[in-house]
Amino acid sequence: MQKQAEKNTQENRLLELATFYIGDALCGIDILRIQEINKLTEVTTVPQAADYVQGVLNLRGRIVTIIDLGIKLGLSSVEPGKDNRNIIVDFKDEQVGLLVDSISDVLLAESSRIEPPPSNIGGVQGRFFHGVFKTEKKLIGLLDINAVLED
Repeated sequence: MQKQAEKNTQENRLLELATFYIGDALCGIDILRIQEINKLTEVTTVPQAADYVQGVLNLRGRIVTIIDLGIKLGLSSVEPGKDNRNIIVDFKDEQVGLLVDSISDVLLAESSRIEPPPSNIGGVQGRFFHGVFKTEKKLIGLLDINAVLED
């Protein structure tokens, strides 16, 4: 009985999700993957970089590559605006900034309520997501950072 209780506890752990918008698509990332969130500062373009690479910025002495998450996910480019933010994550011992349209809420999600992603979420290929979380009003695509940044 104790093993079943432990299994249920592991299966139903709480995740803190930082949510954000790419256009109309609401996405979330496990908050433990995020180093920081900051406003867009001066980005230096990188010649001959992939179209989704916005450029690089110097963040307190560290060079951070900035990815336009809209382009990377196959949506439209993130529109420049006062609500834009960089979500800085660690990926393979590098820091990468994910440029998003705006930041939303931090939500608690029970892992047992996370469902497998459909093949397409709001025009985005399902391979970039490891699940979806439904609230009363919204459907949140849980971004798989590794899948997004692999190529």
